[in-house]
Amino acid sequence: MKNNIFKLSIAALVALSAAQFTPTFAESFNITTAKGEVSIAQVPQKIAAFDVAVIDNLDAVGVKPAGILNDLYVDYLDHVSASGAAKLGTFFEPDFEALNALAPDMIIVATRSAKYLEEMAKIAPAIDLTSEWKGFMQASIDAFKQTAKLVGKTAEADVLVAKLEASADKLRGIVKDKGKTLIIMTNGPKISAFGSGSRFGWVHDDLGIVPAIDDVEAVTHGEAVTHEFVLNANPDWLIVVDRSAAIGQDGSAKATLDNELIAKTTAWQKGQVIYVNSATWYISGNGIQAMQASIDELTTAYSK
Repeated sequence: MKNNIFKLSIAALVALSAAQFTPTFAESFNITTAKGEVSIAQVPQKIAAFDVAVIDNLDAVGVKPAGILNDLYVDYLDHVSASGAAKLGTFFEPDFEALNALAPDMIIVATRSAKYLEEMAKIAPAIDLTSEWKGFMQASIDAFKQTAKLVGKTAEADVLVAKLEASADKLRGIVKDKGKTLIIMTNGPKISAFGSGSRFGWVHDDLGIVPAIDDVEAVTHGEAVTHEFVLNANPDWLIVVDRSAAIGQDGSAKATLDNELIAKTTAWQKGQVIYVNSATWYISGNGIQAMQASIDELTTAYSK
């Protein structure tokens, strides 16, 4: 009789322990994607990620994707590139054979790779975590939070978001009386300008940096402009993104801007030309780590 009671007690203890330690990720939950609410059966364990900002966000909360793009371009994710994750092609040409061989339990696309959502969903559950340029900072934070929710890392995400928001508040105070700024991107000898509402417009819209001009067309690669345009805008500060450097080619921004018209601007004469980390801005700009790095970069520059 005692043995039976003892056995029952052990069985009850095991059952109680199992109940206490049953992982919550076994329960289904919803996340918000670019296509609306999606029900997730459980936290995915084998993620294929086709966007550098998504990989940035996963890495930020300590999650290693099982499959990634061939080239991530940004050096702060070199450890992810070298992690042994399967290489699954590029933004624009995914390797569907490699994706099938990987057999992931979740595929994440965004921005450049978003058009492949339906095709990839035939292989495994797939979601689109593209965030919009409008309301860039909050939209990017929201996408990060949904990524963190997907992988069961909401507490870790909250810490990083709080740090980002505090850094942004600090920068807003620093730039308050710093004059006007023009954001330009060079692509070889070509120059494009970016203003509010553009892919880099969060600098103005979310960080409080006053634009040198208000009517720049908000297009993907900026509005094509001339050296004379930059002189006429005469910004107090220039933020320069070098697209060539961003995509792994030889940088050419300094040579492109070595021009007598640019040299007449207030920004040039005062040494207030900020050559940013172009890969971070251009490739992974809406990742939580990329945004933090960009804010830190601008805080250092404008604190002169």
